[in-house]
Amino acid sequence: MTVLVTGASGLLGSVVARVLVDRGEQVRTLQRRPSGVAGAVDVAGSVTDPDVVARAVEGVDGVVHLAAKVSLAGDPADFDAVNVGGTSTVLDAARHAGVPRFVQVSSPSVAHAGSSLVGVGAEPADPTRAHGDYARTKGLAELLALAADDGSAGTDVVAVRPHLVWGPGDTQLVERVVDRAARGRLPLLGHGAALVDSTYVDNAADGIVAALDRLRDAPDVVRGRAYVLTNGEPRTVADLMAGICGAAGVPAPAWRVPAGLARAAGSVVEAVWRVRPGTDEPPMTRFLAEQLSTAHWFDQRATRADLGWTPAVSIDEGMERLAAYYADRTR
Repeated sequence: MTVLVTGASGLLGSVVARVLVDRGEQVRTLQRRPSGVAGAVDVAGSVTDPDVVARAVEGVDGVVHLAAKVSLAGDPADFDAVNVGGTSTVLDAARHAGVPRFVQVSSPSVAHAGSSLVGVGAEPADPTRAHGDYARTKGLAELLALAADDGSAGTDVVAVRPHLVWGPGDTQLVERVVDRAARGRLPLLGHGAALVDSTYVDNAADGIVAALDRLRDAPDVVRGRAYVLTNGEPRTVADLMAGICGAAGVPAPAWRVPAGLARAAGSVVEAVWRVRPGTDEPPMTRFLAEQLSTAHWFDQRATRADLGWTPAVSIDEGMERLAAYYADRTR
């Protein structure tokens, strides 16, 4: 297969591209800076540029669309432009070029309205109830992508929602946890007892590639559907944070903030950030407070059966790999 991977300069996108290269696929990537993936052919540009996207999809057999604006704050128009507009542009170009397979990489946040998610599957995306512009626009993008699979002989689409992806080199979750813990600025919300799923990055990449393969080998099983992808090993927030901090050699969170107070504070910070945005991510948002204080773990039976996939790296083994990564950085 010839496969286009968008957003391959990010951690998950780069691992997906490497998995495909390593098994002998012809891989093309599309993002604004070099992917750094040996063996892949980079196309420089934005998913919002129709001309660049049209060149990128020409002659490919499948698209894995990961490119997105991922942030806790920012101009809502930017989220709409990249996450919704970019998805529309890539999807339209793929369909026009006759690309048979399209994997939309989404997020479980598209179906999270703030309350706990306990043992559920991939519930329908609901942008009207999603909290935060990232979740809202990813929900809109997923609905747009799945609606494009109209049952005709055109482009088959599946949506995959990896949950809390982490691993060596991760700047979205791991580095922020480590940085804040090292500065003594990482509290637990409530007692840190909320049970959450997470996904080691290699498992997430393998699951995404499995979805692409199933669109080729058994399209009627997966097309038009969404799947949440996790390690299937729920841990408490406190345990997960302690594991990451231990791997990096920084103190685990030792102080607590009531969850309700954190949510209220997050709402205030969001309001201030809209008026006077900082140079980094806000220290707290309501969405982040909800994610750290409510349970969200998922039934993986349909995901594993339909995708023909099981995670190869356990949480404990992933933590060992993370510890080795940090040990190498200090040498």
